[in-house]
Amino acid sequence: MTNSFCVLGIESSCDETGVALVQVSGQALPQLLSHALFSQIEMHQAYGGVVPELASRDHIRRVLPLTEQVLQESKRALTDLDVIAFTRGPGLAGALLVGAGVACALGAALAKPILGVHHLEGHLLSPFLSSDPPQFPFVALLVSGGHTQLMRVDGVGRYQILGETIDDAAGEAFDKSAKLLGLGYPGGSALSILAVSGNEQAFKLPRPLLHSNHLDFSFAGLKTAVMVQARKLAIAQNCPVDALPQAILADLAASTQAAIVEVLVKKSLTALRETGLMRLVVAGGVGANRSLREKLNLECAKCAVRVHYPELHLCTDNGAMIAMAAAMRLQAGIQAASDVYAFDVKPRWPLDSMVLA
Repeated sequence: MTNSFCVLGIESSCDETGVALVQVSGQALPQLLSHALFSQIEMHQAYGGVVPELASRDHIRRVLPLTEQVLQESKRALTDLDVIAFTRGPGLAGALLVGAGVACALGAALAKPILGVHHLEGHLLSPFLSSDPPQFPFVALLVSGGHTQLMRVDGVGRYQILGETIDDAAGEAFDKSAKLLGLGYPGGSALSILAVSGNEQAFKLPRPLLHSNHLDFSFAGLKTAVMVQARKLAIAQNCPVDALPQAILADLAASTQAAIVEVLVKKSLTALRETGLMRLVVAGGVGANRSLREKLNLECAKCAVRVHYPELHLCTDNGAMIAMAAAMRLQAGIQAASDVYAFDVKPRWPLDSMVLA
């Protein structure tokens, strides 16, 4: 691999199809040339959640047109590609196979090497695409739909898990609580929007493991508490939960969000204190939550800790983070792209398996 190369990244792990192009020049941070994204939210809303078979079929329809769009916008041709990267896992098996199949087919047709990327590493390194990229080492709070983890990051492939969820992740707590309140899909963003007009102190909800002597997370109990509180309110108002007055629903949404955010903030601060690091990176879909950002910024400013986030449009699953993760691994020399086009995917793939020996 030369010092200058171009990486195409394909993301298809769940319900977003993303394609992006990243340029590497020497040891400077890789630069995003173009990216395109298609979200399947509207399609899945009718079912109240992601339908894996429909997701896979839609990826098939979207991935090649998005690739053409990215190449056109960046004024590049297929022959300009040096590496084709794709999300190998974790995610929905059928959805992952679409991205992997397209990447391997392109690689074989163009005689270009391929590289399978860990989806969570993509999120973890996505803040390097921002206008204010972090520097190693840092503490990372990774909060996506199915994962909540705190880790020490000393470099690409140099990760130490400090704590992780033992049941529901923060994103699941948002989504499941929203579903209990009748807010539909996608629930997390709907709950956050409703919470803006609510009183976060209206209801006393648990902060699971907040005062534990470790950095693991648990949000299943919070979800149960939200369900119990919602049913009590519905009985008192003599109506279904989703027919509760908007003001009451807003208060419960705000109280739920406050409980999740407080746990994330305090555990992050504890991780910073225990590691002695002065830089925090927040990545994953929940990292776009406005309340989380505001409270983290406030608390970290008190102890002179720098906080870095991906750009808001790159918090969701996207091809840019996959291309970036591949480019940074190649640039660091810790992994080589492959010219073997027989592929497999890893629907379950622990991030700590990517750690350098």
